[in-house]
Amino acid sequence: MNSTTLSSSASASSDGDMLRIERDAYGLPGAVCVTLSRPEAFNALSEALLERLQATLADIARTEARVAVIAADGRAFCAGHDLKEMRTSPSLEYYQALFARCSALMMTIQRMPQPVIARVQGMATAAGCQLVAMCDLAVAADTARFAVSGINFGLFCATPAVPLSRNISRKAALEMLLTGEFIDAAKARELGLINRMVPADALDAEVHSLAASICAKPASAVRAGKTLFYRQLEMGIEAAYQLAGQTIACNAMDEAAQEGMQAFVDKRAPNWRA
Repeated sequence: MNSTTLSSSASASSDGDMLRIERDAYGLPGAVCVTLSRPEAFNALSEALLERLQATLADIARTEARVAVIAADGRAFCAGHDLKEMRTSPSLEYYQALFARCSALMMTIQRMPQPVIARVQGMATAAGCQLVAMCDLAVAADTARFAVSGINFGLFCATPAVPLSRNISRKAALEMLLTGEFIDAAKARELGLINRMVPADALDAEVHSLAASICAKPASAVRAGKTLFYRQLEMGIEAAYQLAGQTIACNAMDEAAQEGMQAFVDKRAPNWRA
C-alpha cells in the first residue's frame, strides 16, 4: 500500500472531506495522523465516517508506518454515534449492523501492528470515549472531558463498556456507564483512561514526544510487543507465559534485538536500521 493509495482512500467519501491523512506527521518519518473532520457535527461517527475510518486504518496497517495518531478538528474529539442518522432507520437489523460496524472499527485499531495514539483536544462521549479507550495510548488537553452518556438518552453504552472496563477499574467504569456523568482530563488520567494530560497549547508537542519515542524503537519489537500484549490479556496466566516466552525468544533472534544486546555489552548506543 503506497502513500497515493492512502490519500485517495481518505478523500473518496460521500460525506465530504471527513478525514484527513498526514504522512510523516509531527515531522516524524513513519508517523501517520488521521484527523476526524466533521466539526459541525462534533465529529460524530456517521455510517460513512465509520466505514472510511476503518478502511483508512486497515490501509495504514498494511504499510511500514511506525505509529498512527487519531486526532480531530473542532471543539469535540468525537461525540459518539450520529443519533440523527440512527433515528432514520429504527429497526433491529439496522442497529445490529451499525454496532457491528463500529465494533469492527475498534478491533481494527487493536489488531493493526502500529501503536495508535488518541490526540484528544476536546469532548469525547459515548462511542467517542470508546474510541479513546480502544486506542493503545492517549494524550489529552487538560480541557478535554469524557463520558459514556448514552444512559442519559435511554441507551446503556454497551459497546463502549467493553474497552472502558479494560482500561479502568470495574467500579469506576460502571459509575461512568450508569450515571452518564462527565469526568475531566485529570480524573481520566488518574483512572488510566489516558496516559498524559497537558495544556491545550502543548498537546501537539506532547503527542510528538510520545510518537517520537515509539518511532525511535525497532519496528519489529514494537509490532510483536503490541500483538503479544493484547493476546496475553485474554489468556490464563500459564498460557500467557507460554506465549510471552515464545514471543520474546523469536524477538531475541531479530537483528535489531541482537544489535541492541551487543550495544549494551559494548556500552554504546544501538545502531538500528531505519
